[in-house]
Amino acid sequence: MEIKKDRVVTIDYSLRDDTGRLIDSSEGAEPLVYLHGNENIIPGLEKELEGKNPGDSIACSIAPEDAYGDRDEALVFKVQKKDFGENVEVAPGMQFEAHGENGVQIVSVVKIEGEDVTLDANHPLAGETLHFDVKVVDVREATPEELEHGHVHGEHDDCDDDCDGDCAGDGDCDEGCCS
Repeated sequence: MEIKKDRVVTIDYSLRDDTGRLIDSSEGAEPLVYLHGNENIIPGLEKELEGKNPGDSIACSIAPEDAYGDRDEALVFKVQKKDFGENVEVAPGMQFEAHGENGVQIVSVVKIEGEDVTLDANHPLAGETLHFDVKVVDVREATPEELEHGHVHGEHDDCDDDCDGDCAGDGDCDEGCCS
């Protein structure tokens, strides 16, 4: 079965940066399972996988504009240590959730100078060309529930009793619902 919009795709992959350093891999772990055409993976990789079948392998390089975008220095800013609350340890490399106009965003602590904490809200892979080696393991039709929710539901996905299996309809699940 061919990969196309609204099909569930299972892939094994490795991801490397321009220097060849391994960033991520499914080797020794579960393969990646996603709903194709629903913004569940970066657009460039989705384009590369379109039309492929189980057993196909690809090697591709994805430019920043088709991955996590270019770095935006406007997303690097300073806050005060006190903004994190009392008794909160803050150190370079740590990541926090920030809640703003655009919803939840992950920010990374870049450096600390006295009471100033420099944060970076860019995705860690922004500005990077990503190099993938991918093997298509499986392609299947999505269930009506997967199509409604915009993501794959697997055998280990259990909704909390109080949510009645209903997500907000935005493709993101709330408080463990349908995770």
